[in-house]
Amino acid sequence: MKILFLGDIVGNGGRAAVKAFLPGLMDEYGCEFCIVNGENSAGGSGLTGRCVQELMEAGVHVITTGDHVWDQREFAGELPRLPQVLRPANAPAVQPGRGHDVFEAPGGVKIGVVCLLGRTFVNATADCPFAAADRIVAEIRRQTPVIVVDMHAEATSEKTAMGRYLDGRVSAVLGTHTHVPTADQQIFPGGTAFQCDVGMVGSRESILGRDIEPVLQRFTTGMPARFTVNNRQIRLHGTVVTVGDDGRARGIQRVLRDMP
Repeated sequence: MKILFLGDIVGNGGRAAVKAFLPGLMDEYGCEFCIVNGENSAGGSGLTGRCVQELMEAGVHVITTGDHVWDQREFAGELPRLPQVLRPANAPAVQPGRGHDVFEAPGGVKIGVVCLLGRTFVNATADCPFAAADRIVAEIRRQTPVIVVDMHAEATSEKTAMGRYLDGRVSAVLGTHTHVPTADQQIFPGGTAFQCDVGMVGSRESILGRDIEPVLQRFTTGMPARFTVNNRQIRLHGTVVTVGDDGRARGIQRVLRDMP
C-alpha cells in the first residue's frame, strides 16, 4: 500500500492547498491513506476543531501534532472528541487525548500511527521519546506491522537517531517541525523508510510560513515582533511511502506542488 504524509500545515493557505491538491495526489500516486502534521493549521499556531473538520473533509485520515498542539486554548477541551488527532505520545500523561492509535485504511489494512516529540532544542516538557517508542511500537505490532512514526523534533541528529533506533520495527519514521524539507529520503537496512523533515504546506515567499519582515526585524534588532502568517504563494511538501504487507518499506519519494 501507499501512504501520503504531508508536512506541517501552516494557516489558511496551507489548509487551502490540502483541499486543492489532496484528492489529485491520492489518485496520482495510488495512495490509500493520508497523514498530515496539523499543529500549525489554526492561524499558524495550534489547531481547532473547525480546522480538523476542514482537513478531514479534504480527505485526511490522521492528523499528528507537536509542541504547538495546545496553542489554541479551546483545543484541550476539543481533542478528546477528535479520535483522528494525535498529540505527542511522550507528553505528560495528564494531557488530554492520546499519542498513538491503530486506524483502518479504506482497503481494510490496519495502520499504526505514532506521534513523538523530540527533546533536543525543543522548549517543551516531554518524556524520553525512545522509551515511549519501545513501549508503543511493541503494543501496535500485536495488531499490525504497518506503522508510521511522526518524529516532531528540531535536531536532525535526534530524528536520524530515532529512525535508526526503530529500523526494522516500523514502516517509516518521518520528521516534522523545522518546515524545511530534507533530501535524505532513504530506506534503512531493516526496511524502515526515513526522511529527516517532510517540510511544510505553506508560503514559499516566507520564513517558515511567516511574513518575512517581522522575522527579519526580530533577528536584526532583537526586539519583539508579531510573526504573521503569509497565506500567499503556497507550496505543498509531502512524502509517499510504499509499504509491503510485512510492514517493510518498498519505496519513498518526495512530493512538491505549487498553488497558482
